[in-house]
Amino acid sequence: MTDLIIRPMQAQEIAIAVDWAAAEGWNPGLGDAACFAAQDPAGFFIAELDGAPVATISTVNYGSGFSFLGFYIVRADLRGRGYGVKIWRAAIAHAAGRVIGLDGVVAQQANYQKSGFKLAYANVRYGGTVTPPPAPKAGIIALRDVPFAAIEADDATVFPAPRPHFLRAWIDAPGHIGCALMRDGRLKAWGVIRPCRQGRKIGPLVADDRASAEAVLSALLARSGGGEIFLDVPAINRDAVALAQDLGLLPVFETARMYTGAIAALQIGRVFGVTTFELG
Repeated sequence: MTDLIIRPMQAQEIAIAVDWAAAEGWNPGLGDAACFAAQDPAGFFIAELDGAPVATISTVNYGSGFSFLGFYIVRADLRGRGYGVKIWRAAIAHAAGRVIGLDGVVAQQANYQKSGFKLAYANVRYGGTVTPPPAPKAGIIALRDVPFAAIEADDATVFPAPRPHFLRAWIDAPGHIGCALMRDGRLKAWGVIRPCRQGRKIGPLVADDRASAEAVLSALLARSGGGEIFLDVPAINRDAVALAQDLGLLPVFETARMYTGAIAALQIGRVFGVTTFELG
């Protein structure tokens, strides 16, 4: 039997994981690979047999205390042979004792529990076609015009660890459009919309309240032209769910947000759109 080789991906190979995610119906963004590599280039792994890819996974480390697992995919024709377990172990080792989060498909939730993950809440992807509003509401500015320190500080209320490298890459990526709502010199809401294999995804969408989230969302749609969009929302945020439903969006996919341990208290009520299921 040919030995399985597990190694870190080269930066350009992250596109393999993204392509496989697309084949699984996860609909990644067109610029995701480059943005993902910005945070932890050593956190992406590939398993090979005779030089051909067999499985992928990532554990992207954020600082010394948190990691996020994603892209756990075994090639469809080679499943059930133990390759997934082996690459899983390599990914967990890279996390090096950090608390690990993931957005797992619901069907695998029981298996993740066996590995020490506990359910926090469900995230639901809503999708549909929308008509863009005629113009953004007053007070909206480009996200790039907001001091980056303010974005970092606000992101810290909804994400378990600092992620400046990723945020900079996400905001500045080609095709990504970011908008923010400022009131009295304070960041009230902000979000990013990006082109995907199918339509566009909005994420993150972070806001103090539904009205602020709706103002930024409206601006993102006005500047991107509307069309088919997807919005991933925590099911426990009723205002976020209501916003998605009132747009006429329908649930198309669900994940289980799980963690291996305690994380900092997060303001999930401010999360109207999850950044990405692959990196958190």
